[in-house]
Amino acid sequence: MARAADRPPGAVDSGLVAVTLDFGNTLVPVSGAALRQVVEATARAVVERTGVAATTTFMAVWAEERERQFREEVPRFHEVDVARRVVRVLARLRGMPAPGPDEPWDDATAARWSTSDETAFVLDAYGRSFVEALPAPSTVRPMLERLSSRFPLGVLSNWPLADTIDRYLEAAGWMPYLAAVVVSQRVGTIKPHPAIFRAAEAALDVASPDRGRILHVGDDWAADVVGAKQAGWRAAYFTGRPAGSPLPASERDTSVEPDTEVASLEVLEAAVDRLDGGG
Repeated sequence: MARAADRPPGAVDSGLVAVTLDFGNTLVPVSGAALRQVVEATARAVVERTGVAATTTFMAVWAEERERQFREEVPRFHEVDVARRVVRVLARLRGMPAPGPDEPWDDATAARWSTSDETAFVLDAYGRSFVEALPAPSTVRPMLERLSSRFPLGVLSNWPLADTIDRYLEAAGWMPYLAAVVVSQRVGTIKPHPAIFRAAEAALDVASPDRGRILHVGDDWAADVVGAKQAGWRAAYFTGRPAGSPLPASERDTSVEPDTEVASLEVLEAAVDRLDGGG
């Protein structure tokens, strides 16, 4: 594939300058069973350390607070905060009543029911459990190695605990091939908001005139495809999302057209070749 230096003088360079990939259900399939295993392992660790409740009770309260956060935060393009969820769950399990469905949490009061060390312990248990429960797909590392020899690569993900992604990338051996890891928790907003795409441009050191030559690959139509196109990027719609995954998703609409569609990561490189050639 011809690179910029090989093209004749005056030719329009429509090749790619960078590629970003979504994490959950693009690079890593996340099933309901696996995520339940993560929460259950976290619950066992917390119950053993604190004795706050039975494992099943912890899991039920965790699920309720997770749904509350998604209901309240996602419409505002805010990432849900797992650390805040931990504080709320521990407060409830120790006797603080939960607010009504339309009432806000008093987080300052909730924080009095636990310590920062306990919160850190729960987050660590969650991260370790996630890495253990979701083995890295064997095809991803060689793909990243090949693509990284051609473009700066980045992970661009909506995820409520950035440390979990960091742990996973390190454990999988993928980090050496990534020029940037941009996670909504750190940025403060979620895809499809343009702010997170601008943060990725900065992390990848791509100047604004070249943003139309960044390709983003993701499985969520609104977050990944609409978000990328509205940010001025190219978009590859990943249609290989596992059925029944509990991660948020959106329905395809006609507001934008993806630059390409890929059913699996095995065919992604061929799609990248076509787009890098200007096709």
